Amino acid sequence: MRAARVAVPGPAEAIAIVTVDDPAPGPGEALIRVERAGVNFIDVYHRTGLYPLPQPIALGQEGAGRVLAIGAGVTEVAVGDRVAWASASGSYATHVVASAARLVPLPDAVSAEVGAAAMLQGMTAHYLATSTFALEPGHTCVVHAAAGGVGLLLCQLARHVGARVIGVVSTDAKADAARAAGAAITCGADDLLLAVREATAGRGVDVVYDSVGASTFTTSLDALAPRGLLALFGQSSGPVPPLDLQVLARKGSLFITRPTLGHYVATRAELLGRAGEVLDLIARGELRITIDRVVPLDRVADAHRALESRATSGKVLLDCA
Repeated sequence: MRAARVAVPGPAEAIAIVTVDDPAPGPGEALIRVERAGVNFIDVYHRTGLYPLPQPIALGQEGAGRVLAIGAGVTEVAVGDRVAWASASGSYATHVVASAARLVPLPDAVSAEVGAAAMLQGMTAHYLATSTFALEPGHTCVVHAAAGGVGLLLCQLARHVGARVIGVVSTDAKADAARAAGAAITCGADDLLLAVREATAGRGVDVVYDSVGASTFTTSLDALAPRGLLALFGQSSGPVPPLDLQVLARKGSLFITRPTLGHYVATRAELLGRAGEVLDLIARGELRITIDRVVPLDRVADAHRALESRATSGKVLLDCA
């Protein structure tokens, strides 16, 4: 098999495509022929060492493909099944071994390409909009990076339940994409507080979904209404500085959470339920997956550079077939 590995954490150029022995599934595991792998910012954090992993680093966590073999005791999937996943280390590869309990069946109406694009970002948008802060009609939210993979899905899910979105974007083209996905208002980061004041008559928004981190953190807090929630689910601009919790009191008894997907799909029942809802919305045409580009596995460094430069709108995938 061919796979992306990082010997020493570093820039995109640190990624090498290597040939290694085909893996074999152990008890409770399945061997999958990967068709598409998802590229996500957490992979950048792994590559750079911000989130340390054992070296050499086996990049990638998300993908879709077909089961080739199963280990002892596996009942969740069978050979030949089409599956998708969000938590199989080493998914930037032609083959990957995954825990069978973490695999999700793909409906016939959902392609491997769309399935791979939907898992991590789709379930992230879903838990943010339904569990971290359950959006309802009348709520107003801010979505940073509104034209990114998660951002576009958050805009759609918010519109689906009748909430209003203020989408933060960096270009006119991204503003168009965010509005098409359901953002009622779009603005640049520097204009966010003015947009919030005008949209809410000075009250502030109910929730801010922030995947950017350091450069947006203070503004995100200032955009909130009293008792509002900041869901800080990423740090593409770097980690936020230490915070004196008294700041939350002064700004209106605010809440902050730093959620991660793993805690919202902790059991197989929750994983199947959350993924099932996302895939069902896609199959019914009520949730649209935007794929920015599909890059050959050999050019994975190009995919990372595009993601880090914020040159993408929607999902970046690797063609591993």
